[in-house]
Amino acid sequence: MLTYILFMLVVGSIYALLAQSLMLSWGLAGLVNLGLAGFFAVGAYASAMLTTWEQAPILVGVFAAVLAGGFAGLLVCFSTLRLRDDYLAIVTLGFAEIVRIVASNEVWLTGGTDGISGVPVMIARDTGIWFHLGTLLITVAAVILVYVLQRRLLASPWGRALRAVREDQTVASVAGKSIVRFKAQAFSLAAAIAGLAGALYGHYTSYVAPDQFQPLITIYIFLAVTAGGNARPAGAVLGAYLLVAFLEATRFLAEIAPGVTALQAAALREIAVGIGLVFVLTLRPDGLLPERSQKAPAS
Repeated sequence: MLTYILFMLVVGSIYALLAQSLMLSWGLAGLVNLGLAGFFAVGAYASAMLTTWEQAPILVGVFAAVLAGGFAGLLVCFSTLRLRDDYLAIVTLGFAEIVRIVASNEVWLTGGTDGISGVPVMIARDTGIWFHLGTLLITVAAVILVYVLQRRLLASPWGRALRAVREDQTVASVAGKSIVRFKAQAFSLAAAIAGLAGALYGHYTSYVAPDQFQPLITIYIFLAVTAGGNARPAGAVLGAYLLVAFLEATRFLAEIAPGVTALQAAALREIAVGIGLVFVLTLRPDGLLPERSQKAPAS
């Protein structure tokens, strides 16, 4: 039971990193990123290939994952910055599917549908419970590091300018702010955080395959950020942990429902997630931790 709880906490921490990534690109910059699973996959594969096939140290792999995610985000954002709303969402969703299809078919590069197995773990697996506990401490440390970084960035002039770009691009442009530069910075930084989450995930499961990066992950993270508060790092983190807890709670409830097949139980879980989100947004339309009004800096 303890192993299961620790496993869920590790997954919750990885989701918290993804939620902070989405909070930055969507909640703060106003860029609807439906390709989050794609950047998650880029980070996972970048680190897995380096550490498994090239025998690079895990830290090198994680650093490469962050760079690969950020670079992929930079490439995507330059092709989508002039798109808005539905069009931007469609392009980013297409990017995630391209990554998954390439990972499934380019066997020479990614191992194809068999994936990459034997990815080095951060804590030795034969240590039993310490494997999960040690990995949890590492992932929580990553969540805290990203949280502190985002808090400092959002309290800086850069964060205030990013909010201005989100609220009204025309006014921000008239005020002398470079819309393209701010969006590119926010999107690439968000993608780098997703790449970090992917690397940690790969080194925890010791296996990376295309089926692990389905669009449903992006939907789950949107639910977490929406419920927690889409413009605050704390809301994103809280929403991610609550989402994982809720998903596991619905798993148990679906299993004990009488006369329900496994397929019906899975459908019931998705319905429960939707109902839960509607319930939260009915009571708290801005999420559990809504965005605070920003005070003007003292002159």
